[in-house]
Amino acid sequence: MADPAATLGGWLRRLLPQPCPGCGAQLGAERGLCPVCRAGLRPRVDSHSPLRDRAQPHLISLGEYRGVHRRAVRALKFGGARDLADVLGEALADGVPHAWDVRAVVPVPLHASRQRQRGFNQAALLGHALAARLGVPCVDALIRTRATGQQARRHAAQRDHMDGAFALRGVLPPGAVLLVDDVLTTGSTLKACQEVMLASGVSEVYAAAVAR
Repeated sequence: MADPAATLGGWLRRLLPQPCPGCGAQLGAERGLCPVCRAGLRPRVDSHSPLRDRAQPHLISLGEYRGVHRRAVRALKFGGARDLADVLGEALADGVPHAWDVRAVVPVPLHASRQRQRGFNQAALLGHALAARLGVPCVDALIRTRATGQQARRHAAQRDHMDGAFALRGVLPPGAVLLVDDVLTTGSTLKACQEVMLASGVSEVYAAAVAR
C-alpha cells in the first residue's frame, strides 16, 4: 500500500505553488525544475566507473551527487516530486550516444516491500521518461529477490553484498540495453543487475544515473 503522506504530498505539489527543488526559486508554469536549473542539467558520457574493468564509454550521468543534482534526486525520491522524473530522464536521454544503439531501457527494481512503502520506484519513473525520449520500450525485466539496505546511505564497508539480489523475469529485445538508476555510489547495485543481464545473453549493457 502506498504511503498516504507521500500520496497527499504529491497532490499538494500539483495544487500549490512550489519552489524549485534545485535552487528554491518559485516555479511558474514550469514543472520539476526552474529554467536555470534545467539549463544546468548537462549529460556526460563517462568511460571510468566500477561497472567496467577497462576505460570505455558506458555510463551517462548528469554530474556529482551534490548541489542541484542531490536536491533533485532527494525531492523525487523522498519528497514525492514525481514530475522531476520527466525532466531528469529526458536530460539523461539527450546524452545517450547514437552509436550505442540502445534497444530497451531497464530500471533497477525496488524490493516489493520497499515499493509498497514508498508507493513508486523512482528508477522506473526515470526509465519511462528516458525510454520515451529515445523511442524504445522501458522493460521491467528485473526483480529484486531479497531486500537490501539503502546503499547510498551507507559507507562502502557497510554496504550489502549484492550477489543474488536480482533476477531476470522479462524478455528483452535483442541488442544493447540501458540500465537506469537514480544514483551510482560504489556501483554494486548496477553491477549486480548488469551481470544478471549479461549472463542471460544480453549483448551489451550501458548505464545511466542522475548523479554519481
